[in-house]
Amino acid sequence: MLIHPDRLFPVDASARDVARRLYAGIRNLPIVSPHGHTDPRWYAENEPFPDPAALFVVPDHYIFRMLYSQGVRLEDLGIPTRDGSPVERDPRAIWRRFAAHYHLFRGTPTRAWLDHTFSTLFGFTERLSAANADDYYDRIDAALRTPEFRPRALFERFRIEAIATTESPLDPLMHHETIRRSGWGGRVITAYRPDPVVDPDFEGFRDNLIRFGEITGCDATTWSGYLEAHRKRRAFFRDYGATSTDHGHPTARTADLSRGEAEALFRKVASGDFSAEDAETFRAQMLTEMAAMSVGDGMVMQIHPGSFRNHNRAIFNRFGRDMGADIPTRTDYVQALKPLLDRFGNEPGLTLIVFTLDETSYSRELAPLAGHYPALKLGPAWWFFDAPEGMRRFRELTTETAGFYNTVGFNDDTRAYLSIPARHDVARRVDCAFLANLVTTHRLDEDEAHEVAYDLAYRLAKEAYKL
Repeated sequence: MLIHPDRLFPVDASARDVARRLYAGIRNLPIVSPHGHTDPRWYAENEPFPDPAALFVVPDHYIFRMLYSQGVRLEDLGIPTRDGSPVERDPRAIWRRFAAHYHLFRGTPTRAWLDHTFSTLFGFTERLSAANADDYYDRIDAALRTPEFRPRALFERFRIEAIATTESPLDPLMHHETIRRSGWGGRVITAYRPDPVVDPDFEGFRDNLIRFGEITGCDATTWSGYLEAHRKRRAFFRDYGATSTDHGHPTARTADLSRGEAEALFRKVASGDFSAEDAETFRAQMLTEMAAMSVGDGMVMQIHPGSFRNHNRAIFNRFGRDMGADIPTRTDYVQALKPLLDRFGNEPGLTLIVFTLDETSYSRELAPLAGHYPALKLGPAWWFFDAPEGMRRFRELTTETAGFYNTVGFNDDTRAYLSIPARHDVARRVDCAFLANLVTTHRLDEDEAHEVAYDLAYRLAKEAYKL
């Protein structure tokens, strides 16, 4: 048996029995995936995935960052370089290398997701290893050539009710247009991620502003034209189903500058002659500007702060962004969010979902803030804490102050398509285990626990993201 039916449930027999009953009531609920990074091209073209390595290894930074940490070169895993220099092209060689290092994932959420996928989708009953790497490869490769494993068929098999991809304002959304015209009934929507034209430190920022203006027909070199370009682009994204924006800033800092101050700051960052403090203040001001726009157009606003992006400069220079070198940092929320919350924290029409990579802020800052401000909700345990223990700590540290209903359920936030059911299954099991302990310690009645389990698995995400 590759995966145990009682995995992640309590050891105590009475609590385990409650967890089983709770889980039985929600395990087959549809998946609402309101924030993620799967490629819309998959759903648009509906072509077979090329091979096991291209599906599991090459695009998944959870996998290749672990192997890199143990001395495996990214080139040997087929990761494309920025300059086009040679990398491993043999998918079977990449897969064998991955299988030979599978022991590195013991105890990690990646291992749980992979084993779940290997078992439920491909029927494997033995752990992946160097000895059975070719058998794994051959069986997966054969399955990928069948109609049942094309992207749209998997979407339906996974019982995905809605999934949001994430695109830059500079993206033409051509794949979403293809999906729309195809007549396929799967609900794939976009989300507005303006970082390339909001973060002055983003590579190519000045060129991005020029392109931003060209796309929208606005003079994005002026403050008023730049804001109008955002409004136009947000409306364009809403036409393709977007209900949310997403902001991946280094910190949660917000600002509320006067119009004159904001115009002067924009001129500096647009010119390219700015300091690190100027860049941070501009990002801070833009969070408040985005909140103002969300009050106007109803889009849910997500802030994903606290990651030192591309920490390994050599890897960034050779391979680019999102290569597993992003590292969590300490993050302040009480002072950082105050300018935005002073303006919009009491707005009933705003939903601001805040995530964190700094677990020390859960009970000290985030839960008290979300437990007070009507506009503020807590995003689930994210990225480095998208794991059984991270999810459990999130519930333990936030529920007593913010309750369950100032959170927004679960989102998988993944590029790894086949891991989506596994990730949602882990979240559902962990929440059922947490609720079971509340029931068996007489802090919650079981009928209430069933309602909360349903809400956490399905309703809260659907409602928070207006899906």
